Amino acid sequence: MMPIHAHKKPYKDFSDFLAEHFQCKMQKLAVNAGFTCPNRDGSKGYGGCTYCNNQTFNPQYCSDGLGVTGQIMRGKEFFARKYPNMRYLAYFQAYTNTHLDDVERLMGMYEEALSVDGVDGVFIGTRPDCMPPVLLERLASLSWAMVEYGAESAHDVTLERVNRCHTWSETVDAVRRTHDAGLPCGLHLIMGLPGETKEMMLETIDRVNDLPVDTVKIHQLQLVKGTKMALDVERGLYDIPRFSAEEYLDLCVEILHRLRPGIALERFVSQSPPELLIYPRWNLKNYQFMNRLHARLMADD
Repeated sequence: MMPIHAHKKPYKDFSDFLAEHFQCKMQKLAVNAGFTCPNRDGSKGYGGCTYCNNQTFNPQYCSDGLGVTGQIMRGKEFFARKYPNMRYLAYFQAYTNTHLDDVERLMGMYEEALSVDGVDGVFIGTRPDCMPPVLLERLASLSWAMVEYGAESAHDVTLERVNRCHTWSETVDAVRRTHDAGLPCGLHLIMGLPGETKEMMLETIDRVNDLPVDTVKIHQLQLVKGTKMALDVERGLYDIPRFSAEEYLDLCVEILHRLRPGIALERFVSQSPPELLIYPRWNLKNYQFMNRLHARLMADD
């Protein structure tokens, strides 16, 4: 099967977005800085998001025991073998990476990352209710910084159901303030959260179109062992929308046709470790799904 890089992509993706900011190829290096979340530590709630098991997205080289610099250096070693001329973005990924009252300590972590040779920017994953104005102001002073907010859905009933402990209006406010500060801004969305219809998912896309967003990252809901959602579904308290691979492919095509063209789409699928994943088990690698998606889009042109 043809690799996904062998033909022109029929939409703007994350590499296209990065090419507008950097003159060379960039790779994100995940950093676990030892944060938690406000819906875990009691600031807003307990238990975290009902679907979340952080083991599903931390790379092997990523350990907060190594510290910021140590993790980046190990990540560089991992990628440099194949891509010796690659430049990097430090991706503060695990949990809520602005959930700390001490702005100076936060900035120290980001500045430490930027001080590592080969790192040209920081990419900060956080929540829309965890971005104080003073931090935005300080982030704007860095050489390059981008913020990605976990919005997940535009529907407050869904956000409450999965224990997000924030609202869509907080997402709107955070995105607008980030844009006004001159920082690139992305949103993370999950398709197939409990109680959501296809129409609700597409309505989320419509609402995103109204915001000054630079990138969007979507993926299918994954039911993962060790989460409250998995236990709730097992007990029969509710079920979740269950897409076949083809049905989810259809949804992604609709989303691409609906999304404002200037927004870069970074990702469509995610893949949890097989030993943790309950659903969906499509037996498709991410690149195989992307090949199918690109073939569909090219055929539609």
